[in-house]
Amino acid sequence: MTRKEKDELKFLGTAGARFVMITQFRASAGTVLSLQGTNLLIDPGPGTLVKFTASRPKLNPAKLHGIVLTHKHLDHSNDVNVMIEAMTEGGFKPRGVLLCPNDALHNEGDAVVLNYYKGLLDRIEIFKEGGSYLVGNLELQTPKRHVHSIVETFGLNIKLQGSDSTIVSFISDTLYFDGLEEYYDGAVLIMNVAMYRRREGVDHLTVKDAKQIIDARRPNVAILTHFGMTMLRNKPWEIAKQLSDETGVEVIAARDGMRFDLSPFV
Repeated sequence: MTRKEKDELKFLGTAGARFVMITQFRASAGTVLSLQGTNLLIDPGPGTLVKFTASRPKLNPAKLHGIVLTHKHLDHSNDVNVMIEAMTEGGFKPRGVLLCPNDALHNEGDAVVLNYYKGLLDRIEIFKEGGSYLVGNLELQTPKRHVHSIVETFGLNIKLQGSDSTIVSFISDTLYFDGLEEYYDGAVLIMNVAMYRRREGVDHLTVKDAKQIIDARRPNVAILTHFGMTMLRNKPWEIAKQLSDETGVEVIAARDGMRFDLSPFV
């Protein structure tokens, strides 16, 4: 983000679930969205600050306008405090927005955002079902609470302020439920697909779920990310090709460090 801004996504990490995170078979850093001059960091898991400094060209956290937590699990939130400090240049330039579920902020229990860092922000927006939030030139919507463990979890629809068209949709961690696909209409549809096949008691999407969602929504492009061990063993790039062949929709398996150009969809 020190270069001229582009409309793009950068996947700093594509790890999903705890075992890929703790082994770092894939990096567990977040995703950076740069769109029409607004920069958002989504789900800063372990190693996000390291990936910012190691990126070429280097990413500058002081250029962020906001940080988003879809939920408070560590693979999505571990670096939130250090990234707030980096965004505010060590706390000397308080600024920016944090958008997150309420349970990430609890003063009692398992809060992941420390009180000191809350005070460095311009504001905090609390996610709710059907919510809408403005950051820079963007509008973010959280259409439906997901089914994911006992923590509050939300996906995102992201559009330009004043526009009716969703540019990017993020389907964050969730068990598939009837009608899930109806809430996400982005031209670019990003899905956290952690599991190859369903395992009882694990609230994540599978390849079968992803195919159902792609068939129903027909986005311009679908991007799979947040891979667990069973996905990695079955080669996400081959899964993406198979889904492309079966659905007729372009499907991409994200890679650590991958940039995706959003300019055709703006």
